[in-house]
Amino acid sequence: MAAVYLNKKRKKRVEAGHPWIYKSELERTEGELVAGQLVPVYNHLGQYLATGYWNPASQITVRVVAYEPIQEMTHEFFVERFRRCLEHRERFLSGARSYRLVYGEADFLPGLIVDRFEDVLVVQLLTFGMDRVRDAIVSALAEVMEPKGIYERSDVAVRELEGLEQRKGVLHGECARHVEIVENGLRLQIDITEGQKTGYFFDQRENRAAIEPLMLGWGKRSGIELQTVAELTEQISGTSDSSTGAVVAVPEGQEQTYRVPVNANGKIVTFPYWDGATVLECFSHTGSFTLHACKYGAKKVTCLDISEHAIESARTNVKLNGFEDRVEFVVADAFEYLREQVKALDVRQERSQADVKKIDTSKPIQAKSRTWDVVILDPPAFAKTRSAVEGACRGYKDINLHGMKLVNEGGYLVTASCSYHMKPDVFLETIHAAAMDAKKTLRLIEFRGAGKDHPRILGVDEGHYLKFAVFEVRSK
Repeated sequence: MAAVYLNKKRKKRVEAGHPWIYKSELERTEGELVAGQLVPVYNHLGQYLATGYWNPASQITVRVVAYEPIQEMTHEFFVERFRRCLEHRERFLSGARSYRLVYGEADFLPGLIVDRFEDVLVVQLLTFGMDRVRDAIVSALAEVMEPKGIYERSDVAVRELEGLEQRKGVLHGECARHVEIVENGLRLQIDITEGQKTGYFFDQRENRAAIEPLMLGWGKRSGIELQTVAELTEQISGTSDSSTGAVVAVPEGQEQTYRVPVNANGKIVTFPYWDGATVLECFSHTGSFTLHACKYGAKKVTCLDISEHAIESARTNVKLNGFEDRVEFVVADAFEYLREQVKALDVRQERSQADVKKIDTSKPIQAKSRTWDVVILDPPAFAKTRSAVEGACRGYKDINLHGMKLVNEGGYLVTASCSYHMKPDVFLETIHAAAMDAKKTLRLIEFRGAGKDHPRILGVDEGHYLKFAVFEVRSK
């Protein structure tokens, strides 16, 4: 029978639970090995360790799928695994109907991703071993999940490393291009055929909800305070008053305690989101952070992405939730946009010191400068290989340096990295370096990873890819 034996000097990663076996770890093979087939894995002493599928075309030559001998990944095998996946999501995401159902190695199914969008499943088959059993995967998903349709999005370059072509299309049932889902009570329309990856990034679900405390408590900075009706003029109660500019309907019996927002000029503020933050979301994709900001009370949100398609998706989602009056859309390169805003801000600051410095203030400022209470940076992966980390650090430093400069004093920088090779300590060090150059002091409020539908096996560091941080920003 075919078998794989590992060399004596390798690190004992398989024994520690890591599912990847590299070509350099092999001592020898026995029997006739066929790409994609399951093979037992033994150590150099001949002790059984695991079972995985074989692919000599990949540097990751064996990917472990079980720790007991099995002959084939059959329909029944996948039914049992998918039921386990579903039980986990139903336990930790009670009531949700859209999430990552199968997360590759972390669900003991390396090379397979399945995202659930209500009644439609989107599948990625990333490896030769999983591609070989696609029929069993599709039939098992159909049995366990009973979806209206299953759509394949295996249009990713990593398949080529496995000797596979990129492909996409319907695998089962019927799949509309756009599917509407609900996340944290918000409606989103997802483009499963042309959207990035599978169409949406579920890994930030809990992180999007984590911005709620940042969205309120800003009115006082604008001079708005709550005052009781008794503290205002007698004309306010139920009547129009020229001095207050509003009609206030006071609940019966609450004349002494009912409070209304009043600005520094004594005018009653009628805008319902007067206490909300101003927010900039860069790399918006579908506008998910914009939607959450609005839900939690933001006053005004700038939603920015370089992709016209992404902004159209975000615009659709904003309209679905009735937030049009609070969102503006910008199609631009985030790096350039942030730099332009900072450059204009620097010019204005120089102008404000014109009595000290000799600056010609007769020329108009061409660029517009803006600042926000909360700046959100959720860029794509800058480092897809270990060799790209140095360049990625420069990229993360650049956007975070300019982003924090545009945060109002005492406001918040919300920043993320989905590059696995950008380790958490390096990510934080990079942001700290940016803060030093920007002459800012950052106070770390929260540091998070991916959501509960993206579990992580201890010892498999590749699963610890997402870093999400919330910083308070103050000037030195």
